[in-house]
Amino acid sequence: MTLTLSVVGCGYLGATHAACMSSLGFTVIGVDTDPNKVAMLQRGELPFYEPGLDTLLADQMKTGRLSFTTDFSAVKDADIHFVCVGTPQSKDGLAADLTYVRSAVAEIAPYLKDGSLVVGKSTVPVGTAQSLRDQLAKTAPQADLAWNPEFLREGFAVEDTLTPNRLVVGVANDRAEEILKQVYEPIIALGTPWIRADLPTAELVKVAANSFLATKISFINAMAEVCEAAGGDVTVLAKAIGYDPRIGNKFLQAGIGFGGGCLPKDIRAFMARAEELGAKQALEFLREIDAINLRARHRVIDVVRSELSEDLTKYKIAVLGATFKPDSDDVRDSPALDIAAQLQAAGAAVVVHDPKGIEPARKRFPKLEYTEVVNDAVKGVDLILHLTEWKEYRAIDPSVISGLVKNKIIIDGRNMLDRDLWRNAGWKFHALGRSD
Repeated sequence: MTLTLSVVGCGYLGATHAACMSSLGFTVIGVDTDPNKVAMLQRGELPFYEPGLDTLLADQMKTGRLSFTTDFSAVKDADIHFVCVGTPQSKDGLAADLTYVRSAVAEIAPYLKDGSLVVGKSTVPVGTAQSLRDQLAKTAPQADLAWNPEFLREGFAVEDTLTPNRLVVGVANDRAEEILKQVYEPIIALGTPWIRADLPTAELVKVAANSFLATKISFINAMAEVCEAAGGDVTVLAKAIGYDPRIGNKFLQAGIGFGGGCLPKDIRAFMARAEELGAKQALEFLREIDAINLRARHRVIDVVRSELSEDLTKYKIAVLGATFKPDSDDVRDSPALDIAAQLQAAGAAVVVHDPKGIEPARKRFPKLEYTEVVNDAVKGVDLILHLTEWKEYRAIDPSVISGLVKNKIIIDGRNMLDRDLWRNAGWKFHALGRSD
């Protein structure tokens, strides 16, 4: 049986999933309400930056198997429908806004054929899948619903889709599992672990994983605070504890904290849902995780003031990095961009450089100054902030730019630069969690 797939919601998750599923040989129909986005995708162009996905998308459009439209009736011949819309934080609280998820399911319900399967991939509060399944039982009883959470890392989305470290499916019956096994057969054949769960567990897996990662990041940033107070070195501490197999060395890079469109809003939504379920105390620790993360940003500003002055109105600062992580143009809840904006609000003249995130950053903070050339960013500045660990910044020769700056002061907010290299070039070098 040759399956036809639809992907509802063609943002970062949806466009990636659609192109990757097409590359596995499926006919894929992408549906989105944004005509501009659809027009770009139909031309084989991405409305965002993701390494490798642009080439894959263009190649798949040429095959004729992949198409995009704003017309929901186009999904009528599809056997499986992947829901990949966003679940942003509510404007009036911590909970997730499920408007787009519920709307997506409602929009495709009239076009679901007998035996079709709706598969949620969006990150949702536990209990959402069952409520949507109950909704379909009334509006499209001929269809079923399952949940298949995504675990994409920005910068590695294609790899994480086609060669994931696990596949988790939340199903209510054997038939739904067998259909999903047909979809993922080439990936399962690679030896990818297959985990069948009930609907609530599948929903919880994603938010539990993100909460654990956020906890690990905030833990090492808390240790960085202690190291600075005690005169220790958090990079050595992280290396030492990382050798313990029970801990591991991943996500132990102290710095300015996490951001992006997932971790911050997911842990907040998890807390909100736990409170609704009467399990508020179980996740109280996440409040401190969130607080530590935000405090890491303020600590950078404190270091800037200690290096320059409490009054920043007479100083010019270069910020290297606007995105929340490298190999992405995502500036959602970016610690780097937040710090830049706070410094400007404090009166400093701020110039921001980023290899891929300038335009998204400009839309978010149009009053900041931006430049596409590193040397232009650092020209005449009193201090440089390294806030996103792009490889381009690690390649900077401090002796070359020494003649461009006013003062040779750099703060490494990501603990990724070669401290000895910079100091040997005559720079005052400060890294979070490392004694001077």
